[in-house]
Amino acid sequence: MFRTLAILFGAILIVVGILGFVPGLTPNEHLLGIFHVNAAHNVVHLLSGLVSLMTGLSSEYFSRMFFRLFGVIYGLVAVLGFVYGDRMILGLISNNRADTWLHVGVAAVSLLLGFALDESAVAKSRRRAAA
Repeated sequence: MFRTLAILFGAILIVVGILGFVPGLTPNEHLLGIFHVNAAHNVVHLLSGLVSLMTGLSSEYFSRMFFRLFGVIYGLVAVLGFVYGDRMILGLISNNRADTWLHVGVAAVSLLLGFALDESAVAKSRRRAAA
């Protein structure tokens, strides 16, 4: 399950990273007119997506560890987003309120997957579904 979710996360992040470079989808550097992006922001999405894909293709253990680490990192990015507001985070990555709240959501889902979901509970639900 964690492997599949890591692959899905990776694919989504890679698509978002690529879309951030498409001028028609980023008027005034706002992806879909909502999320403030720049080249550095897009590269972060691409790299995060590649790491997520790699863990998803490797093992359940590394996929779960990815969600734990990714959740903590994106949680920190969200906190920085609240601190910096609509200014560039660390002078590199574009940011706005929509980005910050999206990062809060991504961090929450990642932390839930990495820490709260018990592997044995997942296995039990699979057995129940198969029965």
